Amino acid sequence: MAVRIRLPGGTLKMKTYRELRARERDRRVPMMKMGSLYFVWWSKSQGQEKTQGNSH
Repeated sequence: MAVRIRLPGGTLKMKTYRELRARERDRRVPMMKMGSLYFVWWSKSQGQEKTQGNSH
């Protein structure tokens, strides 16, 4: 189960490997691994929320 922590500059997400998206697996976003958890940082400037909601 992914955990999202909203912060002023973006969102910190904690996920297991199977929950990672392709961009996260390819390390195109800042991330750190601690044990079996991945900490992924999505900044507001990356516009991640906009890309999720724009399915035509």
